[in-house]
Amino acid sequence: MIHSDLTVSQRGLLLVNHEYTNPLFVEGPIVGSYTAKQIETLLYNQGLSIIEVYQDPKTKTWKMDTESKYARRISGLATFQLTGAAKGTSAVNGATQVQGTFANCSGGATLWNTVLSCEENWESTADKAGLDTTHYGWVVEVDPFDKEDQYFKPRKHTALGRFHHENCAMGLSKDRRVVVYSGDDKAGACVYKYISKGKYNEAKGKENSKLLEDGTLYAADMENGKWLALTLDNVREAAKEDNELLNKFKTQADVLVNAHEAAILLGATPTDRPEDVEISPIDNSIFIAHTNNASKGNFHGHITRFFEKDGDLGALNFTYEIFAAGGTQSGFSAPDNLDFDRHGNLWTVTDISTSSLNKGTYEPFKNNGMFVIPTTGKDKGQAFQFASGPVESELTGPWFTPNEKTLFLAVQHPGEQTKNLNNPTSMWPHRKGDTMPRPSVVAIKGF
Repeated sequence: MIHSDLTVSQRGLLLVNHEYTNPLFVEGPIVGSYTAKQIETLLYNQGLSIIEVYQDPKTKTWKMDTESKYARRISGLATFQLTGAAKGTSAVNGATQVQGTFANCSGGATLWNTVLSCEENWESTADKAGLDTTHYGWVVEVDPFDKEDQYFKPRKHTALGRFHHENCAMGLSKDRRVVVYSGDDKAGACVYKYISKGKYNEAKGKENSKLLEDGTLYAADMENGKWLALTLDNVREAAKEDNELLNKFKTQADVLVNAHEAAILLGATPTDRPEDVEISPIDNSIFIAHTNNASKGNFHGHITRFFEKDGDLGALNFTYEIFAAGGTQSGFSAPDNLDFDRHGNLWTVTDISTSSLNKGTYEPFKNNGMFVIPTTGKDKGQAFQFASGPVESELTGPWFTPNEKTLFLAVQHPGEQTKNLNNPTSMWPHRKGDTMPRPSVVAIKGF
């Protein structure tokens, strides 16, 4: 998926996530277990790419700068520092630094011009590569402008919790503490937010990253409209009659590494795959895409909207509404990534699983698509389709340039159901000389 740090509207950097690979196209045939070479290929082809893009002043076409001094890969082979309470503890088997990042889904930009990327469904890759699973499922921070990692080492922030992070949305409380929202993309999982202990100081620049090392992680209790603090004291109090749980949660590091279990133990609300979370630029309300939960009969998902008390992102009480529901009545199913334009319109892309596209209850929706939903006015909550994806693909990571004249959009895993390289189900983007479909980034102009 894709996020951008376009500092001007004609040239800037894009960070593109590489979530997972298809052995047919990347690693090659798997005979038994992965070979050492296949593991290296698997890990290199996940993670992040940083590219520089510019708009040609003559043709107005967006191009990649192939000579960029910033261009690089940050893959499953890179070195990351751990920060926060879990660093160096037995909960992560003593690690202070770990190998690589992978299963990167979405992310977000920080207030200090670095980028966050989220490790989502990490288990499969970690298992294939024989890596310690406690080292994955974190929020990653990188500085796209520091190519050699001389001044800002890539890091994983354990204070933000370990779970199936979809994305991160950062804002400020009224007293200028940093607040980070995130969803846990799993059926029956919770919505989280982190509040820093210290306050944001713009003059400190990237030193503000330390605010993501010391703070409190909360999970949402939607029944009572409360944010529940995932502290060791609270978790052990809730587990006081259960010796097995008391043995599991001995330190704050244990709470962070097992954030989902801690949240459920405290009474946080299990929901229907909370994926992308975004903060409205209009009123600071929080929009959450719950993709679906077939086991509960919620096949098409919905988008909820949290209203923090007094509009303060640092509040510990909230109310909420179902802003829009997926289904034939709305025209969309399985909302995933979200973005806002400056008018407060909510843009969402959908993620009907490839195996379900155009089948059964999903047949009316055809391919995955992109929709725009006004959040105010007479059309509030009404979805209008903007784009349709190629065969067997998922549209991901919408991001506008600052002047909002261009929308960058990633097309993930087209032709994913291909069984034979000689008979691909898609050849998108249909480039001359290509022998297989390819995930790509498109630039949509004309706004």
